[in-house]
Order: sequence, then structure tokens, then C-alpha cells
Amino acid sequence: MSAGPAQTVAVDGQAAARRLSFLLVFAPFALWIALVILVPQLNLLFLSLQEKIGPRHYVTGVGNYADLFGERVYVLTLVRTVVMSLIATAATLVIGFPVAYYIAKIARGRARTALFVSCLLPFWVSELVRVFGWMLILRETGLLSRLLQWLGLVDGPVEFLYNDVAVMVGLIYTSMLFMVVPLISTLDSLDDALVEAGYDLGGNGFAVLREIIVPHAKPGIVAGSIIVFMLNLGNYLTPTLLGGKNSQWFTAQIYSQFITRFNWESGSAFGFVLLLTSSLLVWLGLRVTGQTLSGTVGKG
Repeated sequence: MSAGPAQTVAVDGQAAARRLSFLLVFAPFALWIALVILVPQLNLLFLSLQEKIGPRHYVTGVGNYADLFGERVYVLTLVRTVVMSLIATAATLVIGFPVAYYIAKIARGRARTALFVSCLLPFWVSELVRVFGWMLILRETGLLSRLLQWLGLVDGPVEFLYNDVAVMVGLIYTSMLFMVVPLISTLDSLDDALVEAGYDLGGNGFAVLREIIVPHAKPGIVAGSIIVFMLNLGNYLTPTLLGGKNSQWFTAQIYSQFITRFNWESGSAFGFVLLLTSSLLVWLGLRVTGQTLSGTVGKG
């Protein structure tokens, strides 16, 4: 039996009301994304294509990009930053996975809450304070150097700052929470019966980890790795303070172009190259792991 005109109008009115409600809810979010992300990035791209040929005289071109890739030191710094960020991300995953698994599947009650809160505690202060904390520990007159002297392992003060190891420690520490939280969220949904079945079928701990736990936690692993990698790649404070002047981090080159040389066009090109590099690597990571952003966000 066909619907009457009145019923058709009512259905169309309900559909229009739903669309209007969706637009009213989505509009502030879309406006925020446009103002905070799209407009600045488009402005960055526009600035990067402006070549200064004289006082207040510019032409459009790719000269700033040519200058970047024409200098070996800039290219090597970018490659070094990417490699160090990947290593720090892998180390964060190796350290954070057992922590997340223990909190999600082993700890119970107050112990679980206490462990999760202990992961959150360092992030109740700013990154600058956390990095300065590590400087107090690793400097020549710091806690670690004094402890080694007190134990008789060294004869004098030892400087642990201003090297790649110190930078790596700082990167792992400042991004650990962003690896642990997605992993806890994913591992918490793992049915304990699957793990028990793996052992009942004769699998050892490594086999259960490889065949059951890791495949189930894959979305959380990918989500956490993407977040941590992006944070490490764009980090400025940690490499600068813990690595010193010789840290050779690409964000320091961007800072130098904008602030030291006051060359906003070149700095924009540097920033846009970093954005494209991170986006390309994230895309490659998703392709290799067979994940999608929607699936990773939904399950992670």
C-alpha cells in the first residue's frame, strides 16, 4: 500500500530535521578544524612558495624547497630526525606493551587504578618541567652521576646529557602515555578465554603472544605508534634541551629559519616538508600493516 502525501511530507520533514541537526552539531567541529588545521597549513604552503628577490619583492616558485634539498646538512638532519623518531617509537612500544598488558589483563581493582594513575602523573605537569627533571638527573652534578660516585663505580662526575641516548630517553618518557593508553584500550577487549585456549592447545608464551595477543592488539599498536611517531618527529624541547646544540633535530632547523634568521618563507618550506614526510610515513605504515585510520581510531 503506497504512502499518502501527508505521510511522505512527514518522512521528508523528519529527514530534513535530522540533516539540520547533524549540520548544527558538525558545524562547530568543522569550523574548528578549518581554523586550526586547514587555514594554517594552507598559509604555510603559500608562504613556502614565495621567493624573496629583493626588499618586499617576491615571486612564486619552489626556490625555498630547492635550497632545502640543495643543502646536504638539511637533508641529513631530516633523515636523522626520521630515523631517531622511528627508533624511539619502536622502543616506546617495546617498553609500553608489557606495561599496558599488565594493567589491562593482570592487575585488578585498586592496583589497576593505581598503575594507570601512575602513568598519568608525569603528564600533570608541562613537557618543559618533565624535560628539566631529566636534566637534573642526567647532568654532571645530577642524581645519576652522584649515585655512581657514591657506589664507587666512577672516580668523578659523569656528564650524561647532550647525546643521542639522553634524547632517546627523553623522547620515550615524554610519549609513553600515548602508547600505553591505546594499547590498554585494545587489550582490555581481549577475551581471556582465547589466551587460555592458546595454552591449552600446547602453545608457549611466545606463541600465544605472536598468534593471539599481538594480532588482537594490532589496531592499538598502530594507533599508539602513529601518535608517538608524530610527537617525536615534531618535538622541539626534548632534543634541544637534552641533546644540546649538537642535537641536529629538524625542528631546530625550522626554529632557526623562523626565529634566528627571520626567514619565514624558508621556514614554511621546512615545516611543510616535515608535514609531508610525516604524512607519507604514516600512510606507508598503514599500508604495510593493512590498517586504516577509521579502523585504527575505532578500535584503538
